[in-house]
Amino acid sequence: MAPSSNWLSLTDLGRIYGISAIHCGRTLQKEGLRDPNGYPTKRAVQVGAAHTSSLKHSQKTTVWNSKICKPFFEKTGYQPITRALQIEQWAQLLEALEEGSPGIAATPAQMAEELPNEYISEVNNLLARRGCIFRVNATK
Repeated sequence: MAPSSNWLSLTDLGRIYGISAIHCGRTLQKEGLRDPNGYPTKRAVQVGAAHTSSLKHSQKTTVWNSKICKPFFEKTGYQPITRALQIEQWAQLLEALEEGSPGIAATPAQMAEELPNEYISEVNNLLARRGCIFRVNATK
């Protein structure tokens, strides 16, 4: 089974709902699709929600089917967030990091490493409109 655009990592699946990979994994675990060790359950594989493949040196990677997982997230109360809201949230975060805070050790550049490539242009445009000098490096 070759992964397609419906097959996503926990991080990418969580982005659909505006949640972290950790919260995404907890939701899947709560719904009986992921075990406490982070592996997909037999049920997850049986319903087609998860696919695990082996990499070199016995390392396994799991991807999740966004369409099959969708009802489980919505049952829990999560709804997909719009691209515009994701862009807004990224711009707000990077702008706040640029302004600085003594309680935050991450730099805007470090955080921007997690920004999906397809958002860079829009986030940079929004930062410019807000008067923020920080820009995400388009060659990240």
